[in-house]
Amino acid sequence: MSKPKRLHPAAIIFDIIQTLKQSILGILPAAIALISGGLGYIVMIAVPIIIGLILLFSFLSWFRFTYQLEEDQLRIERGILIRKKRTLSKHRIQSIDLSQNVIHRIFGLTKVAIETAGNDSSTDAALSAVIMQDGTMLHDELKYKKQLPEAEQLEAAEAANTERDEPDEGSVPKRKITIQALLITGSTSASFGILIGLFGVAFSQVETLIPDQFYDDATRWILSLGMQIIIALAIIVVLFLWLFSILYTVIRDWNFTITRYEKELFITRGLLEKKQTTIPLKRIQAVGIKESPVHQLFGFARPYVEIASGETNNSQEVNTIIFPLLRKKEFTAFLGEFLPEYNYHTESLVHPPKKALPYYLWRSMSIPLLAVIAVGTFFLSYIWIPAIIMLAAGIIGFTAFKSAGYIIDEQQIIVQARIFSKDTAIIQHRRVQALQQKQHPLHRKQSLATLDIAILNKGSGRHFVIKELRTMDSYYIADWYSYQEKTSSDINH
Repeated sequence: MSKPKRLHPAAIIFDIIQTLKQSILGILPAAIALISGGLGYIVMIAVPIIIGLILLFSFLSWFRFTYQLEEDQLRIERGILIRKKRTLSKHRIQSIDLSQNVIHRIFGLTKVAIETAGNDSSTDAALSAVIMQDGTMLHDELKYKKQLPEAEQLEAAEAANTERDEPDEGSVPKRKITIQALLITGSTSASFGILIGLFGVAFSQVETLIPDQFYDDATRWILSLGMQIIIALAIIVVLFLWLFSILYTVIRDWNFTITRYEKELFITRGLLEKKQTTIPLKRIQAVGIKESPVHQLFGFARPYVEIASGETNNSQEVNTIIFPLLRKKEFTAFLGEFLPEYNYHTESLVHPPKKALPYYLWRSMSIPLLAVIAVGTFFLSYIWIPAIIMLAAGIIGFTAFKSAGYIIDEQQIIVQARIFSKDTAIIQHRRVQALQQKQHPLHRKQSLATLDIAILNKGSGRHFVIKELRTMDSYYIADWYSYQEKTSSDINH
């Protein structure tokens, strides 16, 4: 690719959609206010003008966007009036991911997302619509071919092609999610709660568009149905949202497959939008599992990795899930298959001492206790409501105390903690960026300490905190970290 190329014209569609998504929250309230104020004619004039400007801007953005692969770098030029030039070196590229949504698949296109080393997301790049053949070529050229002598280039190309081929059964570790596991994931995922929140927000926005007379009539009609029918309608709405969350999970994680190659994990998933994600092993900072109360009840867990990355996009959590759902008893075998560099075992977990329990209970029960006092003072007959909440908070605090702990061996530390979900992380010593001990006067008097272990991850970093350990345990962990650090330094010198 010696000459600059433009994106596929379908990129104009993606730019229009993105612009509308970004501006709709600002335009819609203004339009509603104008219509409510009897100025609907302004909206009728403004809407075509705004749409025309968006179309023109999107076309010019596409026309002025070019990319060029040259030697060991990718050059991108963009900008309508102010031209911006970006050069990405192959040696700085950490991962190249391909994804296809419905529009991509209709036109035979793909999106190429390029992530570079470092924490500055402005150095990353994305080609929103290129022909699939060009996307695959870019992936292979940027990922596998370095500035090497000609003979070595040929060897690297052969290795790359071998790695890109579909592996034979048993040649490389590979696992695909089953339909049953996918349905369980959807029925127990946190997306259900998120959908309820989004439904509430959407209803509050739509409510402003409903005529007052219709709204009042509908409200009176619903209230006249009786409490039993209202509860039944609420249950139907919740059930519908629950089924929708299952459908969303199935579509998002359809055919979820993880494959372990020599230097990376390769993940593919998606029904309507097919995504390919590459996780270089050298960027993994920690490995762990999360167990929600529901998952823990049925013996399930979600494995994840923390990765050093420049950006966290909207589709990702703070960590990256590497398999939607596993039986917890399978996690050790899963690690041995895909990440044998990490060892998982919690049999000899060192927990905080019993004298730490009041701190855990106080942190969880202090706010509900204030509610109990306030309600008991002014509405004594309703004191049972905050009392039940305080009891539930106390149970959460107790389970957090029982879950907290650590295990150390020569190469790694396992840290376990809980707020609602239990989080167990495995951190190799070389990935620990900082270790901090915290003590307030009560801690010092009771020989307790809180330990904060920091690693790199997307953005600002991730902290694993073990609260109210014995002081001697915190010193033991600090000595392990300092000794290993010193030993590594001596070896390097």
